[in-house]
Amino acid sequence: MAFLTIDGRSVAYRLLGAEANPLVLLAHPLGMTQAVWDDILPTLLPRYRVLTWDLPGHGASQAWPESGGEITPAALADEALALAEHAGASRFHFVGTSIGGVVGQQLLAEHAERLLSATLTNTGAVIGTSELWTTRAGRVRDEGLAAISGEIVPRWFSAKRLKAEPALESGWRTQMARTDSESYARLCEMLGRTDFRSKLKGHGVEVHLLGGSDDVATPPETLQTLAAECGGAPLEILEGFAHVPSVEDPEAMAKRLRLWLTKDRPQVGEQGVSYDEGLETRKQVLGEDHVARAGAGATSLDAPFQQMITRLAWGELWGNDDLTRRERSMITTGILAALGREELELHLKTAKRIGLSEAELRQVLMHVAIYGGVPAANHAFAMAKKLGWGE
Repeated sequence: MAFLTIDGRSVAYRLLGAEANPLVLLAHPLGMTQAVWDDILPTLLPRYRVLTWDLPGHGASQAWPESGGEITPAALADEALALAEHAGASRFHFVGTSIGGVVGQQLLAEHAERLLSATLTNTGAVIGTSELWTTRAGRVRDEGLAAISGEIVPRWFSAKRLKAEPALESGWRTQMARTDSESYARLCEMLGRTDFRSKLKGHGVEVHLLGGSDDVATPPETLQTLAAECGGAPLEILEGFAHVPSVEDPEAMAKRLRLWLTKDRPQVGEQGVSYDEGLETRKQVLGEDHVARAGAGATSLDAPFQQMITRLAWGELWGNDDLTRRERSMITTGILAALGREELELHLKTAKRIGLSEAELRQVLMHVAIYGGVPAANHAFAMAKKLGWGE
């Protein structure tokens, strides 16, 4: 876990995965922590860089300051944007559950240009009523979170799951009791004021919605209303599940994220990947500075060539999800080393961005020695050492 100071307040976050992979931000529900995402990380990390963080006063994040005034969706979205900037990503995928989905709606409404996609689960354009949230905020201040956790935590999970795993309720009640009461109360009041109706159309971002049939906090009807507000965004309701799918069934959640975060690939005979999609992938893999230099150096002679390789090499090939970028890096490095091409230097640097280990690079170049020739491998090893590979 790491910490970033945002507007004078310490925010706890985790940034996992290779720099060259697309960034995914995961926002947790009210009263919980970024740990709700732990069980889906193994599925995402081979293909994505993942950033999770704790809301104000939750987990290890500092409480909202007493003099800080109201918490707003705009303030939480700004926090998410600051974390994405810290990760070096100009655009990112966003996944949010419950109040995390409210953060996603704010990003859709005001910062859609920063989003590659948005997945919103167990949330709504309006959640509950103002009276409900005002009452809860008052009770939290008067009684404390530990006292009311027994009413709230069981609503997060289906009766079937709680029966099968009784420790789940006691564990999350303990965690909820550790949350800063005033921060929680102000977030309740924020939810009571929040209304995204008529604000979520025309943004051009691919949106997917997920809910649970047994969710009493944001029932299917609330998700159906949100789908309509998002211009008919696809909605799936998981039968027999409640409010936090990443905890209740991480396998089902991860499976859907893998599907939804991957752009639909064109079929044979259809129009190929756009230049903009290829450019996005090229920037992620090679770095924005390198791509900017390549674009600035293009002339009337090679500008069409740069456009072609951006569409084909980066859009069609590197943008395809059948292989991970780690696997493509090893293949590309081996081919360039065997052929002795000058792009080898660039892709040895890229291999570091993607996160190849020294042992993996060594094996790639030893394969080159056997199947492509010892002189080619010797040249590649020497270049790698000049670039800082090896102790």
